[in-house]
Amino acid sequence: MSRLYLIRHGKPAAVWGEADDDPGLDDAGWAQAEAARDLLLALPEAERPTKVVSSPLRRCRETAMPTAQALGVEIEIDPFVGEIPTPKGLTAEQRPPWLREVFQGLWKDVKGDLDYDAWRQDVAGSLRARAGTAVFSHYVAINAVMSQLAGDERVLVFRPDHASISVLETDGETLLLVEQGREASTGVL
Repeated sequence: MSRLYLIRHGKPAAVWGEADDDPGLDDAGWAQAEAARDLLLALPEAERPTKVVSSPLRRCRETAMPTAQALGVEIEIDPFVGEIPTPKGLTAEQRPPWLREVFQGLWKDVKGDLDYDAWRQDVAGSLRARAGTAVFSHYVAINAVMSQLAGDERVLVFRPDHASISVLETDGETLLLVEQGREASTGVL
């Protein structure tokens, strides 16, 4: 089994419903990205990641950047670790209420134009092949993995703080939780 690190992006400069639908990091978020890099580089060499993967969204790419630069590697973009897909018919204003409803329920009951239980399985499946990798992702995608590892059908089982690092292990087929990252005191919305 090899380690992989699942990291929530740093604090963004805007939240859902504000002007920027793909915000980068604010000053606190940049500091969190650097702190995540420092923690990952302080690991024993055998446990340190050698690859960096990010969601396509800017806040994740920016959080991943200090780690990738320190390791001297390119950031691989993986849409499977991106945000939960919003149903096509929803406007930006309708997304926050939809997410609040999603957070209250079970994966099998999420309303939208795709099978969200299958989506969460795809997120976890992407991680199984990521031994030795720092993966920078999002609140809901991280919950997709954590709920599956816990055998819990609820959407919201973990409240990862910004730049929270969860430690997992994989052998390419199995994914195990070693240590859950730091939780936030408040939710996303």
